[in-house]
Amino acid sequence: MKFRKNLQDIIGDLKLDDSVKGNIVHWQTIDEKKAKTAEMPSEVHPLLKEALNNRGVKELYTHQKTAYEKATQGESFVAVTPTASGKTLCYNLPVLQGIVQNPNARALYLFPTKALAQDQKSEINELIQEAGLQINSYTYDGDTPANIRQKVRKAGHVVITNPDMLHSAILPHHTKWVSLFENLQYVVIDELHIYRGVFGSHVANVIRRLKRICEYYGSNPVFICTSATISNPLELAERLTEKKMRLIDNNGAPSGKKHFLFYNPPIVNKPLNIRRSATLETRQLAGQFLKNKIQTIVFARSRVRVEILLTYLQELVQHKLGPKAIRGYRGGYLPTERRDIEKGLRAGDIYGVVSTNALELGVDIGQLQVCIMNGYPGTIASAWQQAGRAGRRHGEAVVIMVASSSPLDQYIIQHPDYFFNRSPETARINPDNLIILVDHLKCAAYELPFKKGETFGETEVEEVLEYLTEERILHQNGDKWYWMNDAFP
Repeated sequence: MKFRKNLQDIIGDLKLDDSVKGNIVHWQTIDEKKAKTAEMPSEVHPLLKEALNNRGVKELYTHQKTAYEKATQGESFVAVTPTASGKTLCYNLPVLQGIVQNPNARALYLFPTKALAQDQKSEINELIQEAGLQINSYTYDGDTPANIRQKVRKAGHVVITNPDMLHSAILPHHTKWVSLFENLQYVVIDELHIYRGVFGSHVANVIRRLKRICEYYGSNPVFICTSATISNPLELAERLTEKKMRLIDNNGAPSGKKHFLFYNPPIVNKPLNIRRSATLETRQLAGQFLKNKIQTIVFARSRVRVEILLTYLQELVQHKLGPKAIRGYRGGYLPTERRDIEKGLRAGDIYGVVSTNALELGVDIGQLQVCIMNGYPGTIASAWQQAGRAGRRHGEAVVIMVASSSPLDQYIIQHPDYFFNRSPETARINPDNLIILVDHLKCAAYELPFKKGETFGETEVEEVLEYLTEERILHQNGDKWYWMNDAFP
């Protein structure tokens, strides 16, 4: 039996090994942080308390407590804390408590990807089952079978979906969703930082349509947003929902000690300034951890690179760990495969995963000990998201960024201060972009006629409605505009 090294041994090796030491251009150690907690609110239902207790949640982190208080007071907020700091409880607790108090209450959860929606569905359902509560939570997406769809519409307390599905399958058919819209108490928007640029501008208009339908049915939901680190979360949340928001950033979650290493492969061709392949260096570094059965995640920028690295690493360790111990993870895999990998990582049967940025979002894979980035992900926010995948709440973690020869990678790797001291990028949206706005106005008019003097969100739209009437898309009758085109918008 050969001696297996632990993480501290390998950290020591990295400091001493001459072939590696020269390539580490910066070594930053981020100290551990203790948890800051608050008491569980007294009014939380005893069954819910017990279920949380069984999961080891006896008290709340400070940000979870603030979130609970704001939500129950009917204030919309955006919670911004690092990866794996328990953001899910910021919305699950007030939502479940709200439904326990009023069994007619409904909640709508929006997630940017199906994988995330599935993950959150199992999370909330486990909690509901453990507490033995009569609450139905369902996902409603392209994979939902037709016979279940009716049940979701009639009896779903918590409907988990994505912006696409809300836009094309729920809002246009709001008459089938009366019980949801009449009783909608909470709208949860997770991974807020994804909604930027053109995509974010579309989603902002979908939310305008959602609010318009809620108003028609007489509900006024509280909006709960959660986001990873961006520099303007409050501004983005307010632009997206057109509601006054409160920022919650008093993160109380603990974090272990983290070593952040910038690794620059050696130059192999001086005149052309070409460095050794980042992929080969990544393979060598990841191999050191994997051979010692230390759970490691490797991020690559493209699907092709994921497959290449995966093959390399499986060849490297198959005699030691077997072929199933290292897996790839990217869009294009079957949902069952992805679930399987997520489960294996949580249970510790899988030691390594090579992923595109698909695992950057909050899919729960437990906490790994090492994260290696093959190249700079392109934004500071992304890099921190990926780094957040490593580091159990207690215990050390290592994050290594391996630079490629590209000028951007080289700039970042040679200017660590820029990376560590700059605030992450600003997320911009423009919901009033005319092309986007007109398309959503058509959808909104199809859903409900527009009255004279009515605004769309906070935007005056009478001129656009008149233009659409001239184009024979809408029909004006008295002081109302109706959809009159044959086609579905």
